[in-house]
Amino acid sequence: MKSRLLTTAASTILGATLLSGCTTTYNDGMETTTAVPAAAIPAGTGYFAADSTLPFHAPDFTKISEDDYIPAFEQGMAIQQAEVQAIIDNPAAPTFENTIVALEKSGRMLGRVATVFFALTGSNTTDRLDEINAEISPRLSAHGDSINLNPALFARVKAVYDNRAAMSMTVEDARLLEETYKGMAHAGALLTDAQREQVKAINTELSTITTEFGQTLRAATVENALIVDSADQLAGLSDAEISAAAKLAAEKGHEGKFAIALQNTTRHPQMPGMTDRDTREKLFWASYHRADNGGENDTRMMVARIAKLRAQKAALFGAPDWASYTMYDRMAKTPATALGFMEQMVPALATTQRREAAEINAMIAAEGKNFSVQPWDWNTYAEKIKADRYAFDESLVKPYFQIDNVLEKGVFYAANKLYGLRFEKRTDLPVYHPDVTTYTVFDRDGSELAIFYFDPYQRPSKRGGAWMSNFVDQSHMWGTKPVIYNVLNIAKAPDGEVQLVDFDNVETMFHEFGHALHGMFADQQYPSLSGTATARDFVEYPSQVNEMWATYPEVLQHYAQHYKTGETIPMELVEKIQAAAKFNQGYDFGEVVEAALLDMKWHALSPEQAAAIDTPEKVDEFERKSLKELGLEIDLVPPRYRSSFFNHIFSSPAGYSAGYYSYLWTEMLDKDSRKWFLDNGGLTRENGDHYRATVISRGGTMDYFDMFQKFAGRQPDVTPMLVSRGLVEEDAE
Repeated sequence: MKSRLLTTAASTILGATLLSGCTTTYNDGMETTTAVPAAAIPAGTGYFAADSTLPFHAPDFTKISEDDYIPAFEQGMAIQQAEVQAIIDNPAAPTFENTIVALEKSGRMLGRVATVFFALTGSNTTDRLDEINAEISPRLSAHGDSINLNPALFARVKAVYDNRAAMSMTVEDARLLEETYKGMAHAGALLTDAQREQVKAINTELSTITTEFGQTLRAATVENALIVDSADQLAGLSDAEISAAAKLAAEKGHEGKFAIALQNTTRHPQMPGMTDRDTREKLFWASYHRADNGGENDTRMMVARIAKLRAQKAALFGAPDWASYTMYDRMAKTPATALGFMEQMVPALATTQRREAAEINAMIAAEGKNFSVQPWDWNTYAEKIKADRYAFDESLVKPYFQIDNVLEKGVFYAANKLYGLRFEKRTDLPVYHPDVTTYTVFDRDGSELAIFYFDPYQRPSKRGGAWMSNFVDQSHMWGTKPVIYNVLNIAKAPDGEVQLVDFDNVETMFHEFGHALHGMFADQQYPSLSGTATARDFVEYPSQVNEMWATYPEVLQHYAQHYKTGETIPMELVEKIQAAAKFNQGYDFGEVVEAALLDMKWHALSPEQAAAIDTPEKVDEFERKSLKELGLEIDLVPPRYRSSFFNHIFSSPAGYSAGYYSYLWTEMLDKDSRKWFLDNGGLTRENGDHYRATVISRGGTMDYFDMFQKFAGRQPDVTPMLVSRGLVEEDAE
């Protein structure tokens, strides 16, 4: 997932402009206008006042202290306010250059500090950084509103927009103008003064409470790690996993016991391997109830308040609900389109869940056990069925996936074959944690393309999940190249042991690097349209496509060598991985669909409906009722995220709210694109260069359906997705 600074810091139309300091120069032949006097803009001081002197302007973490952030934020906001005021005060008539481009140029210092700060609060936070985050987030929200909701500024933007037919602009210029105008209108520029004040108040409160949600959830996830008394209770896990559990327990003050850290999702990746059913059940409930146990780490009232505030804000814009309001810039456009897309999958999915549950219960009975499948049993027995049916055993696969090989001989190898990229590890760049490694990325012509940071391991200071973002955005006008990081949450092997990863994490590494490629191949004038600055329901598409190369035979054979024997993974084992992938879709697909539909249910509430959910118990009731209405087996297959720990949709002012369906929507694009690649020869430079030229170098500069049309020669088709999930037969194509 790509984490944009905007979603963390402030709901503003400027996207990367406000918080990544977009700066441009002008096209030859553009009209000239009155320049802003340099003396009118205050100068910043401290580390963030100027670009880093490191390669690509990468941040120098050795020169940044926690005491730098508040002064830098304050200076950055003051400077941008002066820059915006200079645009408003310009005596020349509004033009694209002196208004839209000038706005795009504003906020550079603010962007530098926000980029680093929010990277660290996600990946390596401290108590002090959390305090700063709680203090600065509402101030950033108010700052963004002071720009987006400034009537004098909007009057200039609207004057340019209304006169656009008479202007000579590039395609990207026109897109920037449209996005700026639409974004300001969406922020509330067309509302009355009273309504704008209400929006500002709501935005400030949302910024505060969503920041609190994320911090509280992280604390709840750390606090509710499962503690067990003996290694016997962890039977089925590897010696390395049990050793790591002993170490974690000791760190938590439980010397002699064992601790399993919770992951960000309901399902725990270690659960299927555990042979002790009681331990599996305890781990499930620890995960399921991590943030709804009452006390200081219960998030349910935050969920209710966020839903109410969002519904109230939508109503100010005349929208019936938050989903209708917030989807204005999505590829799907409307909630009805997204819901219709998901609902067409439910009948086949429900049938699959019931069929697979019956198969699991049959296996339980065959073993002489006297119970029916429960969520903590499902994946344990699904693995057994895979082993019986496909002779597939995950434990036999993991030894082939050593993390360095996966990255350098797998992920990087595929990028070389497709796009001609080359990677060199660096040791000269400061990093924010010792686990982080850096690489210079060289383009197909040998020139330096980007710098890439890789941060793979789980730690208490890191929020759950996996994501990509930029320290520096690409911009031709500013002359910057991308500095990109990938963050994952892989359990770290004990010191001295080989770091292996399961296949889920292999796919995650390819996925997040797909986001990185999207950022690296950015080829835009304006940073606010650059790289992954795309619609929420498009941004996951290139990353999902990149997952296909994880099991592509040529790539897999290159990186999957047994860490003890050096043997390359046998092709029959590869075929088993691919065959087994279609089993257990009742759970694998079901938990994602349920989460996406739960997200939509929360954000389809009217203000009155949201206000009625005013106790923790009513939050639980609403969640259960919403899920039961789907017709899926939710007691056996709970959603990937419950409301109380749905970080994607409740941990920032906007985030993935009314947008978690994006993972499914982009999977449709992904699976259709995979079919295109395979139909056209697979892993070739010709295919890679075509995909780069038509999709992953285009940023947010064009209509997404048009982009897909240019790539595939037609509009997307959902059938390959349903086939790949085993929900329809292949001959249905």
